[in-house]
Amino acid sequence: MEYRTLGRSGLRVSALTLGTMTFGGRGKFADVGTTQLDEARRLVKIAVEAGVNLVDTADVYSDGRSEEIVGEVLADYGDDLLVATKVRFPMGPGPNDGGLSRHHILRSAEHSLRRLQRDHIDLYQVHEWDGVTPIEETLDALDTLVHQGKVRYVGCSNYAGWQLMKALGEADRHGWQRFVSQQIYYSLLGREAEQELVPAALDQGLGILVWSPLAGGLLSGKYRRGETGPEGARHTTEWSEPPVHDWDRTYDIIEAVTGVADARGVSGAQVSLSWLLGRPGVTTLVVGARNEQQLSDNLAAADLALDAEERRRLDRASVTPLAYPFWHQAMTANDRLSAADRTLTDQER
Repeated sequence: MEYRTLGRSGLRVSALTLGTMTFGGRGKFADVGTTQLDEARRLVKIAVEAGVNLVDTADVYSDGRSEEIVGEVLADYGDDLLVATKVRFPMGPGPNDGGLSRHHILRSAEHSLRRLQRDHIDLYQVHEWDGVTPIEETLDALDTLVHQGKVRYVGCSNYAGWQLMKALGEADRHGWQRFVSQQIYYSLLGREAEQELVPAALDQGLGILVWSPLAGGLLSGKYRRGETGPEGARHTTEWSEPPVHDWDRTYDIIEAVTGVADARGVSGAQVSLSWLLGRPGVTTLVVGARNEQQLSDNLAAADLALDAEERRRLDRASVTPLAYPFWHQAMTANDRLSAADRTLTDQER
């Protein structure tokens, strides 16, 4: 397992992170998975034996049950296994039970610590943008948690480019703890993050954690054109993340993935994950699993190296047109672009 530095911090995390959205199976999260304590213990053991040192969860997953299961399992590992969790979404019916106010952040952190059975959270991430709460209030609350020793590092998730830069600018202006990472959706099927978020991360020194790197299982190799997909799979339920806007393009990309996978004698999941691990700025991929076989297959991606031609084949199948102003910059400003800019403009299109 390769270990990569998380942004500008000194923290080193495994290239693959164990995601636990499947833990608990309460409410709408039952469509994702229903992993209970005994199975969770086995999955964590497999991940740790493969070299994984970071487990990612969120307070909202199964209404806190995911954090509870993670806390029960990780009690056997001490501080050697890092824990990341998140705050933002409603955890109750009250008017202050969601969002990123000081009130909700500080209270939610205490609740997460109790469920996780820990005295600190290694990476505390704001799960989504809150356009109502002033960003200064959010950042000051996160800074308070760090200085109290309850949080080691802070990150964001699902921010737009301007929101990310606003947060970083305010943190720098006030001397508050800066985000060390962002957790984003990024896959062969969804490369929008390359247009703003990946260059921003490279320019600002943020680590990138990728959620749903297999696009909700679509890139596992189990889906085929004209078929409904495997029984019980996420995209056969009401769960719609990430959304699919063009099924023809989706199947074109799946066929490119399975073509490479079949030639190498590996799974489509391993090919898709390996492609992402080689993309600029990516620190770690958050991989979950419904069972041990699925997890072991995903973890094997850490040892798969795609060659240049395989990468070009996948790039050509999945590349998206440049949005403005990037196509204009690629045409007219190519003589004075930074390394961060070139992650986007130098791609084959």
